[in-house]
Amino acid sequence: MAERTVAALVVERLRAWRVPRVFGYPGEAVAPVVEALDAAGGDPAFVPARHEETASYMATGHAKFTGGIGVCLATQGPSAVQLLNGLYDAKLDSKPVVAIVGEDVSGPLGAAHQEIGLSRLFGDVCHEFVRYGRTPGGVPALLDQAFRTAAATRSPVCVVLPRQLQEAAAPDLQAYAAGVLSATPGEPLARVLPHEADLDAAAQLFANGQRTAILVGQGARGAAGDIVALADRLGAGVAASLLGKPVLDERLPFHTGVLGEVGTPAAAELMGGCDTLLLVGTNNPWSGYLPMPGQARTVQIDIDGRRVGSRYPVDVPLVGDAQETLRALLTRVPERPNSRWRETVEASVERWRGERTERAAAPAEPVNPQLVLHELAARMPRRGAVAVDVGSVLYWYARHLELPPGVNAQLCGTLGSMGCALPYAVSAKLAVPDQPVIALLGDGAMQLNGLAELVTVAHHWREWADPRLVVLVLNNRDQSGRGGGRAPTDPTHRRPDVPYAGWARLLGLHGVRVDRPELVGAAWDEALAADRPCVLEAVVDPAVRLLPPEPAFADLREVFAGGDAARRVREGMLAAGVAVEADDLV
Repeated sequence: MAERTVAALVVERLRAWRVPRVFGYPGEAVAPVVEALDAAGGDPAFVPARHEETASYMATGHAKFTGGIGVCLATQGPSAVQLLNGLYDAKLDSKPVVAIVGEDVSGPLGAAHQEIGLSRLFGDVCHEFVRYGRTPGGVPALLDQAFRTAAATRSPVCVVLPRQLQEAAAPDLQAYAAGVLSATPGEPLARVLPHEADLDAAAQLFANGQRTAILVGQGARGAAGDIVALADRLGAGVAASLLGKPVLDERLPFHTGVLGEVGTPAAAELMGGCDTLLLVGTNNPWSGYLPMPGQARTVQIDIDGRRVGSRYPVDVPLVGDAQETLRALLTRVPERPNSRWRETVEASVERWRGERTERAAAPAEPVNPQLVLHELAARMPRRGAVAVDVGSVLYWYARHLELPPGVNAQLCGTLGSMGCALPYAVSAKLAVPDQPVIALLGDGAMQLNGLAELVTVAHHWREWADPRLVVLVLNNRDQSGRGGGRAPTDPTHRRPDVPYAGWARLLGLHGVRVDRPELVGAAWDEALAADRPCVLEAVVDPAVRLLPPEPAFADLREVFAGGDAARRVREGMLAAGVAVEADDLV
């Protein structure tokens, strides 16, 4: 009988922490752990990626889509370096990930071979926890501490295990036979509520407001019903950050859509007209789209007190879990809806939805990319997940794809690094293999990571109860970096054309290519009905303008006070189609 090793003990601790799968790229320095995973019979499973960067994206995607702790592994040196992008994604979007890195400096070249100081390499991205395994008996406690830290701080951590330690005989530690978590990984490990005095102050602020706006971020996950109840009580309008887009049903008549450069004019108008603002679980970086400083009295709810007031001045900070805090507020906030304000917000939403349809229908050569997302919105499955990459596709997703309740969507929100969508989609599909997953990419992201990770999709898809994983590639062949608006005329700004749908068919998947606007809807129907994963390649016009909305208008409380500045603001609002009456702004 083979001797039980520390590598086997590592797998046991992963199982105790309810880790369903580990993403990684195998190598000599971490081979004992990979072999132990292979021997574990799929509990947890080892998912080899085509690159360490995509393995780290998969681990972060797992944390984002499931709320659990993602795990990735790699070896020392260049392999460890490649993990950084996905780990920074986890750090900036506050997701728990454990990176296990193998180290071997006993080869013929000694410490000079592939040696990088791992403590310094991971010291920033995993600043909460970077530790080395030293003794066989210390490994279980080391891993437990890593997982606890990742869960409690919602951040990536790193454990370095020398190969010699992985191969060492494991001690008999009965104390580590059972799991250690009593709460869901990734969620707050304790009940966190603001002070009663702060809740009372927030309720009084809302009672004094006339035109309330609510900005919803990813931290409001699970609190949709409470947000709607509060919005109805106050007659408020709602906007979402990019990461908060899946939280609330976007079909609500007072939901103005995403706020920011990639967002909607209705969301900007909401911020321009409000005098009271509630920020719920958001660290939205587009602070220029928030109300003018001094315009709106503000309450912010966040589980992390370090973020309160970091983007916008806050009058009442509420440090606590979003759902619990909102429920405490609902017992205090009086019902005083402003029907005129709500009607103004809903009219703005209706205008934007009409404009959105017109933008999607505008002629383009050969296909308008907005039309592609618009047609998907009409066919969006009622369940499943969406993974979104960085680039112009992010604009079209934010504006044209309304997410039904229950459909999760994730993206590299704060880091903004290209190449994440297909690794995300793989992790989402492996987590829930009986539901459809849609990945939205540009051709640049597809060439960066997507072509390789389609190999991973081809390897796994026959295991899925629902084989649908649709990869949309918006192929505009533009590498100019302009982000849309002008077709590149210099041949050096044209990205090499790749037969993306053909590459999918070469791998045994389905592929559809569409270059005529009247066939876009039929192409989606074919892709969503395929009996295997599908690449839908849409040849789109790079000259379609992105058109960021104008930032929020100036302080509207002075609009009717007289003077040239007030007249210009009022005229600007009317020109934008915003209904303004004196009674609305008191």
